[in-house]
Amino acid sequence: MKSLRLLDKLVVDVLIDNQTDSYSTKPDNVSPEFKNVLDAGAKELSGTTLCCAQLGLSLLLTGHCGGATHKLLFDAGPEGAMLVRNCKNLGIALGGVEEVAITHGHWDHMGGLTAALDEITGKRKVSCHVNPGMFLERGVKLADGRIIPFEIVPGPQVLSDHGALVVNDFGERGLLDDFFYLSGEIPRVTTFEKGRIDHMCREEQSEPWRPDPFVMDERYVAVNLRDKGLVVFSACSHAGIINVLRDAKNVFGNTPLYCVFGGLHLVGSLEKIIAETVDDLKTFALKQIVPAHCTGWRALCALVNAFGEEVVVPSQVGSRYTF
Repeated sequence: MKSLRLLDKLVVDVLIDNQTDSYSTKPDNVSPEFKNVLDAGAKELSGTTLCCAQLGLSLLLTGHCGGATHKLLFDAGPEGAMLVRNCKNLGIALGGVEEVAITHGHWDHMGGLTAALDEITGKRKVSCHVNPGMFLERGVKLADGRIIPFEIVPGPQVLSDHGALVVNDFGERGLLDDFFYLSGEIPRVTTFEKGRIDHMCREEQSEPWRPDPFVMDERYVAVNLRDKGLVVFSACSHAGIINVLRDAKNVFGNTPLYCVFGGLHLVGSLEKIIAETVDDLKTFALKQIVPAHCTGWRALCALVNAFGEEVVVPSQVGSRYTF
C-alpha cells in the first residue's frame, strides 16, 4: 500500500478539454469559464477573451497542505498555441508549474508539451514524467482498412531540448513531496474492458503496423484529500476506467475513492460497454464523477441517469474545480 500526503485542498484548472459550457449552472465548488476570464482581467466576453475547446485534455493540479503548495501539469493537450492562449486568458502562469506528468503517448495529450515546457522553463528546468512506451508511432485503422497515422509526439531528446529533466521510466512514483502519485502499468483485469481494436502502433515507419488496443503506456495520477479520500485523474482510460479504479484501490488499500476526473473513453466501439461500466462504477461509492474529453455524450447521459447531477459534473474548458 502506498502513502500520499493528505492534502487540505486541491484546485483543478481545465486548460484544455473537448467542450465549453459556461451557461449551465455549476455546483458551488466549480467556477465557470466566464467568471475565471473576467477575474483574470478580461474587459469583455468575446471570442478572443474566452478559451478554445479542442479534442484533448490538459489540467493544472494545485495541491495545498498546511502552508505548502505544489503545482503539477497533467498532460498538455493537442496544440501549444491553444494551451498558451487559454492559460493567458485564465490568468494562469505556466511558469509556476513545478513538474509535468504525461499519461500516454497520443498527440491529443502531448501535442502541446514543447510549448508548455517553453513557458515553464524560462529560468529553470522541471521534471517531465513519461515512460518509454509513449514513443511508439501510433495510428488508427479505418473501416475501409486504411491506417491513418497520428502526429508523432515529441521524444525524450526533444523534451530535453525544451528544458525538461526527462524522467523516462515505466515505474510508479510519488511526485512533489508525495502530493501526487503517478501510477505504474495498469493491470487489465476486467472481462469487458478490451480496448479499441482500431488502434495501431509501430516502432518506426519502416516497420508494419500492429494492433495496439490496450495502449499499455497509459498511467493515472491520484491525490489523497483529507476527510474525503482519493481523487483519481484518468486522462483517457484506454485501460478501462474500472481497471484504473481497481488498481487505485489495490495501491492505496483502505483509502476510500472520492472522485474520478477525466476521459472515460466510452465512445465509438466502446459504447457497447457503457452499461457494464456504469454498473461497476456503482461499487466504488464515488462522491463525484467529472467526465471529460473522450467520455462521449451517451456515456454522460448514462452516468447522470445512474448517479444524478449531484455526483456527475461534466468537465469544461476554462472551469476551475475546488475539492
